[in-house]
Amino acid sequence: MNQDACSSAKAISSLLARARRIAIIGAKDVPGQPVDKVGRYLIDQGFDVIPVHPKRKTVWGLPAHPSIKEVEQADIVVLFRAPQYCEEHAREVLEMKKRPLCFWMQEGIHSAGAKSLMEAEGIMVVEDKCIYVEHHAEQQKAAGREENA
Repeated sequence: MNQDACSSAKAISSLLARARRIAIIGAKDVPGQPVDKVGRYLIDQGFDVIPVHPKRKTVWGLPAHPSIKEVEQADIVVLFRAPQYCEEHAREVLEMKKRPLCFWMQEGIHSAGAKSLMEAEGIMVVEDKCIYVEHHAEQQKAAGREENA
């Protein structure tokens, strides 16, 4: 594993250990959709999940916000949107009252423009990684450490 990948893995591990509130842009509770599986998993893991969707009033039984700008605070903002929308959402994140620790673009999503905007403001960026997969892997590592203790 190269140095960048190693430090990135450590940064993600640290982020997931301290994050409590996660806003999900593109949230929808449609069975079979990746966003539904991820949202339900994060809720089950005890995270305070904030759904963001322009038309839905509720998602997963939680009140949905029409825009990330209306979310007062989130530790992580996760995007389930196509890459062409990421830069626009990054601009909206910069309008939040309290900026997040991380702007997370789900697996398969990259945006140089969004990454540049976020990094210029000191906000960590994760691209092309699934928060469910990363969190689950961290849980497995922790369980292994407990068994070996």
